[in-house]
Amino acid sequence: MIAWNVGRGPKLLALFLFFAAASAFAGLLFGSVHIPAETVAQALLSSSDGKDNVAHQIVWQLRLPRILAAFACGGLLALAGVLLQVLLRNPLADPYILGVSGGAAVGALLAMLLGWGLVLTNIVSLAGALAAIAIVFGLSFRAGGWNLYRLLLTGVVLSAGCGALTTLILTLAPASDVKGMLFWLMGDVSRAEEVLPAWVTLCVVTAVSMLFSRSLNVLGLGQLKAQTLGVAVLPLQVGLYFCASVATVAALMLAGAIGFVGLIVPHAVRLLGVSDFRWLLPLSILLGGSFLTLADTLARTLWAPQQLPVGVLTALLGVPMLLLLLSRKP
Repeated sequence: MIAWNVGRGPKLLALFLFFAAASAFAGLLFGSVHIPAETVAQALLSSSDGKDNVAHQIVWQLRLPRILAAFACGGLLALAGVLLQVLLRNPLADPYILGVSGGAAVGALLAMLLGWGLVLTNIVSLAGALAAIAIVFGLSFRAGGWNLYRLLLTGVVLSAGCGALTTLILTLAPASDVKGMLFWLMGDVSRAEEVLPAWVTLCVVTAVSMLFSRSLNVLGLGQLKAQTLGVAVLPLQVGLYFCASVATVAALMLAGAIGFVGLIVPHAVRLLGVSDFRWLLPLSILLGGSFLTLADTLARTLWAPQQLPVGVLTALLGVPMLLLLLSRKP
């Protein structure tokens, strides 16, 4: 089976690379202002930054940074989803199942409620996410071992508690602040200002994950089988947890809580016949980035100039796509 997947992997990789390029170019083409394809190409190749060159400013200052942010965020969420699904051996695992997004949401919404600026909001949100990671890890890891069931249960309980706090903050918030809070909760790529940290995180976590891709193949067979075959299961599980947590936090800091990407993308790649992690990881990253890029393009185009929360589009697009794939799977 793995040999067959390896044979299909290069073809899918070429297809997904083309899809990624096409989704990025579509993001440059479409928006509240129509720009012809040849004008976009000229703007990309031109070094002009004159104030009279409106197309150049739209492409380089508005659309391209947003495409880079969406692709990085989608890739991070898809990568975190793959890692958590093999760690928990649960097909329903996604980047937010362990309470990381709940802790970040409580911190971000609390800062918004207090009227703090964007920098402080990001700092408090990061603190909330790190606190959630520390709580879940502290309650799940013992000196004698790692309890995955306690890990999952702790994350679910923490998510429920953070959800209650989030609802309380939304209830107490002034009506003028609620829309901004809801956009954060549903995901908003437009507020992304600095995409370099997210891209660095994506590259580093991807490189680390690929180094252990063969061990992940063995771990997917079960913990006992992996131990029998010589895999250091406990260090690998701890590494998976922190890699997935770092990827999730980076995505949250970039664009807020965008759901469904980390759940559907790994399943979609597996339903295409890929189970080898040497191909599953890069293919999921490419598909996740392309999917979120297209969703964000639709979010800022369908009701232009009004923008929709991109998390709504990821669910509306992802559900029928996954159902279609499932219906064709024997």
